[in-house]
Amino acid sequence: MTDAHSALITNDAVVLGLLAVILGFIFKTSHSNNAACRKFYKYVPALLLCYFLPSLLNTFGIVDGHSSNVYFVASRYLLPACLILLTISIDLKAILNLGPKALIMFLTGTMGIVIGGPLAILVMSAVYPEAVGGHGPDAVWRGMTTIAGSWIGGGANQASMKEMFEVGGDIFSAMVTVDVIVANLWMAVLLLMAANHKAIDAKTGADTRAIEELKERVEAYHAEHARMPTLNDYMTIIAIAFGITGLAHFCADFLGPYFGANFPWAQEYSLNSKFFWLIVISTTIGISLSFTKVRHIEAFGASKVASSFLYILVASIGLHMNITAIFDSPMYFVLGVIWMLTHASLMLIVAKLIKAPLFYMAVGSQANVGGAASAPVVASAFHPSLAPVGVLLAVLGYGVGTYMAYICGLMLQAVAP
Repeated sequence: MTDAHSALITNDAVVLGLLAVILGFIFKTSHSNNAACRKFYKYVPALLLCYFLPSLLNTFGIVDGHSSNVYFVASRYLLPACLILLTISIDLKAILNLGPKALIMFLTGTMGIVIGGPLAILVMSAVYPEAVGGHGPDAVWRGMTTIAGSWIGGGANQASMKEMFEVGGDIFSAMVTVDVIVANLWMAVLLLMAANHKAIDAKTGADTRAIEELKERVEAYHAEHARMPTLNDYMTIIAIAFGITGLAHFCADFLGPYFGANFPWAQEYSLNSKFFWLIVISTTIGISLSFTKVRHIEAFGASKVASSFLYILVASIGLHMNITAIFDSPMYFVLGVIWMLTHASLMLIVAKLIKAPLFYMAVGSQANVGGAASAPVVASAFHPSLAPVGVLLAVLGYGVGTYMAYICGLMLQAVAP
């Protein structure tokens, strides 16, 4: 791990500048007519690079992703603003028409994580028992409960598992590294699959009509209402996005501590987390406004502004990845990989059985593993209009996260040597 003081760049303004230049470079080259660029981007999705290149800054000690506040600002200010703008233009009826398959895939993903952890321990116990031992607070199974919390709900659920199972600091920090790298590698796989989703769906014979109809409705709306945005339009978009973000923060600052102090059960549902309330309030207000005339801000580019916020968030998520950390505790990574492979295999089997499109598989998985910060990223890799589906499923993840992670924790304890 890079030490905060040994990182070459510690000024966040410089870090943000670097991320902006990286994003600009990727967008410029990915839309270029140069033959070499077109060939390169045919195989490597632009979104994957927006995520991978910033990770090199962290891996090589140029920036210390963990001491930088860029991700905090992106996830607390730009993410809610982005969700508001994306959900205002949402066609809720069309999303409900997507049917139950998205929900089935989400719940399958949750089950894959619940059984994947204990399975990983059983496999490792047979092959290399020393890797899954440990006693007291630093027992490996305790550390794994925090990964279960993170992969079913998110950061708030991870913190509640740490408290519930009294996880020691050393094993916790090792498992956080496993969590971040394995989850990020899986997200990279999903983005690669998303770039080739048409071919994959054609091969599996998935029924993608509902998704295509939703995309067509969005595109028809754009064709009918789109116009050249003026400064007035952009200022309106910014006023709505950050005005509601401010209101959501104001309410979250009150609701999180209030539930935490007055309702002992609130922690189980992440109701004591300000971030949970921030996401829920932003999304709820956005969806409510989608039934009013405010939704016409989409005509002058609300979702494009939202997407620009989303890409800054993606780049800042990439800053957390340190690829060389795999070599610090390789055995824990093997555990993480077996775990993720169980989740992925179950997703692919069920998707094949119910003929679910790749979109449901990818978003159902990311709503579990990545939560509200990255599920809309994977969803918008298919089409910007689909991002709200990712948000709605991720919010569901917060709800079931602590329960399912707790069940997984008890199973981990039962199978641990």
